[in-house]
Amino acid sequence: MSTESQSGEDLEDRVVSFLRRNFPQIQMHGGSASITNIDQETGEVDIQLSGACSGCGISPMTIQAIKARMTQEIPEITKVNADTGMEGGHGGGMSPSFPGETSDDDAEEDEGPQAPF
Repeated sequence: MSTESQSGEDLEDRVVSFLRRNFPQIQMHGGSASITNIDQETGEVDIQLSGACSGCGISPMTIQAIKARMTQEIPEITKVNADTGMEGGHGGGMSPSFPGETSDDDAEEDEGPQAPF
């Protein structure tokens, strides 16, 4: 086995461990986080949140926290792309809505406030 393969597996193991250690609430609340791609050369990681995360109102905060913490904790990671498949074009899902909220298709996407955890 080449050193590159071993380091790639090691990086994936560290990302999985990071998600389990830092975000156990994802699983506890019926959601899941899976790694869809790790690009060793650019340091980009693609994470897909699914299950209960797909309709959860705080999933934008979870995504922000994952992005911020992962790049701090794992030096090789330079960028994290994470979504629930609910952003237009990624999974065909519907956007979560909140009581009293009106739909404005021309509005910019808002990742929401910073995560409290």
